[in-house]
Amino acid sequence: AALRALRRRWGSYRYRFVPWVALNLRRQRRTLRYVPESSQDKIVSDEDVFETLLKTFKALFLNDFSRQADILALLPEVKCQYLELLTLEQNRSKATSSNHWSQQVFSPEEVLFNTLGFTISRDRSSLVSAGTGVFVTKGFVPKGTVVSMYPGTVYRKHEPIFFQSLGNPFIFRCIDGILIDGNDKGISRSVYRSCSRRDQLGPFQMSDESWLTASPQNPLAVGQYVNNCSHGK
Repeated sequence: AALRALRRRWGSYRYRFVPWVALNLRRQRRTLRYVPESSQDKIVSDEDVFETLLKTFKALFLNDFSRQADILALLPEVKCQYLELLTLEQNRSKATSSNHWSQQVFSPEEVLFNTLGFTISRDRSSLVSAGTGVFVTKGFVPKGTVVSMYPGTVYRKHEPIFFQSLGNPFIFRCIDGILIDGNDKGISRSVYRSCSRRDQLGPFQMSDESWLTASPQNPLAVGQYVNNCSHGK
């Protein structure tokens, strides 16, 4: 029984085991998807993705504007751009007759709902042994909408990832061979945090570490928990 369970687990996990993928790339059709033209590899256009992310990140930034004062003081050009946006928001949101306006701070999930019309969250599935998944908790998601991002450490083809890939079901292989390790636990977590803090420039954080926690500041950073269904279910 233990051997059967081990074989069943390996049968599912081997498609994420980097050395196995490298050795079986030509023989396993499931491992490599053929796309005749690069343009056919995209369901949603780059322009639509960019527009959605820019809209969402601007809304998240404005919502957290009061906490960004110290950083913006070092970036006067950026500060001017966001002050203009903030002024527009203030004019729309004046609820009193006084000239003083206090910013109402929403949770990242509420910002996502107010911006895109839906909210998603990472949670345990109600199905037996289904594990953790991503659910639409509020609103409606139209077809073709950007619903999540895949956070993690990015590895190019020549970079070592053997030890990180051991027992790791979150290794995502892009069609160009780039690997993304979206595991938020173990050695993968340590590697990501190490790279993030190495790249930090003074107060400027170059990457988001909050996706490693239960409360991500970017509500879209849950894509690593969106799974393909297995052959058995």
